[in-house]
Amino acid sequence: MNKITVEDATLISRYIKGDEEAFAQLVARHSPRVYTTILVVVKDRYTAEDLLQETFIKAIKTLQSGRYQEEGKFLPWLLRVAHNLAIDYLRREKRYPEVVFSDGDHVLNALSFAEDSVETLQIQAETVAQLRNLIQRLPEKQREVLIMRHYAGMSFQEIADATQVSINTALGRMRYALVNLRKALQTPHTHEQYTHRE
Repeated sequence: MNKITVEDATLISRYIKGDEEAFAQLVARHSPRVYTTILVVVKDRYTAEDLLQETFIKAIKTLQSGRYQEEGKFLPWLLRVAHNLAIDYLRREKRYPEVVFSDGDHVLNALSFAEDSVETLQIQAETVAQLRNLIQRLPEKQREVLIMRHYAGMSFQEIADATQVSINTALGRMRYALVNLRKALQTPHTHEQYTHRE
């Protein structure tokens, strides 16, 4: 184990025994990296600052409850917490993504709406709701990449870095997410048949 890992474990141990200053040192040490991880996803510094605080509050609760089991891997664990909070924020704040298929076709255009009739607007609203539901049913890793790409406008390199996978894996997950969405939109009630690929 390197020096920082040992120090993190020591600080965590001291904090659990009641040393508040030990946790302050962990915050000072890891805040810049955690903040950057969040900012890459949400692209708003005020939101990133809020989620940074939320990340450390969650860390405190986990440590105090005795549920922390990642000894020697505090920073990777903390970054996962931060990343998940950022993705959850996007899910809460955005009504639906501007999903575009690989052929450039917007998801709502794929359903061939007539122009601006009341019926069309009703169908469109129902389709948006349907799309939100279908996205929630995607395999988690596919859903995550789709949200990061279409909600946050992240590049595939940024997605690969944030999720700690290769760019090819990120591209593959996006491809399968779009294949699954197109399939589900064209043949309703088939969401259980999604293609589960990495």
